[in-house]
Amino acid sequence: MASHSDTLVVFFGATAGANGGKLGSDEREIILLVWQIVDLHDKKVGKIQRCLVRPDTLELTDQSKDETGLTVGDIVQAEPLDKVLQQFQQSVSSELKSLGRSSYTLCVDSPLVIRQVLHPEASKKNLILPECFFSFVDLRKEFHKCCPNTGPTQKLEVSSMLEYVGLPAVSEPLMGVKEVRNMVQLVLCILDEPYEHKFSCVETVKYKFDSGTCSKKEPVDNETVIRARGLPWQSSDQDIARFFKGLTIAKGGVALCLNAQGRRNGEALVRFINPEHRDLALERHKHHMGNRYIEVYKATGEEFLKIAGGTSNEVTQFLSKENQVIIRMRGLPFTATPQEVLSFIGPESPVTDGAEGLLFVKYPDGRPTGDAFVLFSCEEYAQNALKKHKQILGKRYIELFRSTAAEVQQVLNRYMSTPLISTLPPSPIVPVSVLTTPPFLPTASTTRDCVRLRGLPYTAGIEDILEFMGEHTVDIKPHGVHMVLNQQGRPSGDAFIQLKSPDKAFLVAQKCHKKTMKDRYVEVFQCSTEEMSIVLMGGTLNRSGLSPPPCKLPCLSPPTAYAAFPTPPSVLSEAALYQPPLLAAPRPPQTTAHSPAHALAYYPPHPHLYMNMNYTAYYPSPPVSPSTVGYFAAPPGSVAAAVAAQPHHHAAASSPVLPQPGALVRMQGLPYNTGVKDILSFFQGYQYGPEEYSSLVQMSEQARSLIQPKEWLCL
Repeated sequence: MASHSDTLVVFFGATAGANGGKLGSDEREIILLVWQIVDLHDKKVGKIQRCLVRPDTLELTDQSKDETGLTVGDIVQAEPLDKVLQQFQQSVSSELKSLGRSSYTLCVDSPLVIRQVLHPEASKKNLILPECFFSFVDLRKEFHKCCPNTGPTQKLEVSSMLEYVGLPAVSEPLMGVKEVRNMVQLVLCILDEPYEHKFSCVETVKYKFDSGTCSKKEPVDNETVIRARGLPWQSSDQDIARFFKGLTIAKGGVALCLNAQGRRNGEALVRFINPEHRDLALERHKHHMGNRYIEVYKATGEEFLKIAGGTSNEVTQFLSKENQVIIRMRGLPFTATPQEVLSFIGPESPVTDGAEGLLFVKYPDGRPTGDAFVLFSCEEYAQNALKKHKQILGKRYIELFRSTAAEVQQVLNRYMSTPLISTLPPSPIVPVSVLTTPPFLPTASTTRDCVRLRGLPYTAGIEDILEFMGEHTVDIKPHGVHMVLNQQGRPSGDAFIQLKSPDKAFLVAQKCHKKTMKDRYVEVFQCSTEEMSIVLMGGTLNRSGLSPPPCKLPCLSPPTAYAAFPTPPSVLSEAALYQPPLLAAPRPPQTTAHSPAHALAYYPPHPHLYMNMNYTAYYPSPPVSPSTVGYFAAPPGSVAAAVAAQPHHHAAASSPVLPQPGALVRMQGLPYNTGVKDILSFFQGYQYGPEEYSSLVQMSEQARSLIQPKEWLCL
């Protein structure tokens, strides 16, 4: 600490680019260091030392040439930064020994040379700075402490401070020497009467970023948070802290942002200890992390808490072990046990506290998500674990990458509060009128901005589809995944995905066609919402073209089938857009004048259908088969009544009741090789006329070419 130091080392630096108030803002390297020792007890000064530094890039801006008076020829013969820092240490130690002193503290006219130049440059060059560069005193703050009427600290300059105490500025042509001599004047002035100042406001630079958790109830100052954008996706909190080396980030103050699929989106929110450090961080806008430049913008405390804040006791307990390296595992089999994960990681990477060092991420209902976090006590163990990246556990390859405490909290928040892709809330059973066009289908369009996935494993869920899509998941429209179910509500092996543009759909079809999912290859075809709607209504889609839904063909549906279901004047509410198959309740059997001996089931002109809202994973999954309108058995002799009524369309359309006499029967579960003779043989003993027979044969032949597995056959 400076209060216990015997001496101050007044220190100054200049770069190959901007200097003064913009020092370090352009990432330019140091080319000049100047220093001088001041004995705090005897008020004596040592000799001024001036050293040139050779940067890796031998290039000076015009501004730097004018201010420093240096040229490329002057610095090309100089020593590199690490050698000059060794000279600095040797020179100061030797001089202290001659003065009989034992300790010293750096004194600078602003923190820029330490925080914005030396530490960032040393970090990029993997240099270890001497310990003396991790603490310093700011002459402006010390001067403001003994002369509080001089105005805001940020606006103080050496020239204005000299003017305040009535000292003339030193006349010196060499840059660096002039600044150091003026600073020494000020130091000696405030050490003497009437000020008799004691240097005690020591600032420190942290050696390492401290990870930790943040509570949602914790107050966060809006003036301390920034948003960094353009980060490599594999960046950890330590990598981000290294980018801001020299500035002090609050404990647990790095929150990596995740996209809707739970993957990093290249952004992070960073919280600093005070507004001064936040302002210095903003000066690093478009500085580089490796080969990528990083954008830095202001952010709010509310944004930070939304990402990093949490209330989970499980996470708090998991992260209670300090100084642990966190690794995230993604793509784990849902049946993976802690012991299997530990065996996968291996004995060369012991997990902290064994199974206690594993945190499996789960949905609110307890189902596993395939994600887990692992704690390691040191960097060596973590590096060994990362070598298992994309190795196989069970039948799945596992992704491993560095993680952060804030990411642990964020992932848990996302899975435990809402799914990765939002859904509509559950709705109670409500009566609604039937629409002639199912409301869950998207607006029909010929724009080919969709893809169809065919041949999915029956156990595949939304998570599997998102993983199958890979990097293309970012191009999926909200509520754009439609899992196709069969009439029994089971997966049909098909799914439709709406994408943001036809180009995206084409790219997905090219990249993902015949890609493997759970040991099965999946076919991926580009299509339009119009084609998707037809298939979801029961039609067929293949490379040769489209077949309309069988339920809409006149030959497969009685002419009055839709007359009994008029279109309602209003549209369903949003909550009713996603529904299971509709079940219509028929009226009780009634006796008519035409057939007093037989009862006929028919449908009322304005029926009400009762549906229970159903959600599959994150997206609604409409049925693939036609609506399950119930057909009822009729007495003998009425098998082909609907076919006999075909010539009388005008009469049928005006009546909400099926034509008399006779009725329709539904045949379900026919073998796929069934022919007309088989059907006639099945109905042997029932009576029908020649016209009915010819109509039945014609209709059956058309039906054979259109029937699909698990669909309805209407006769």
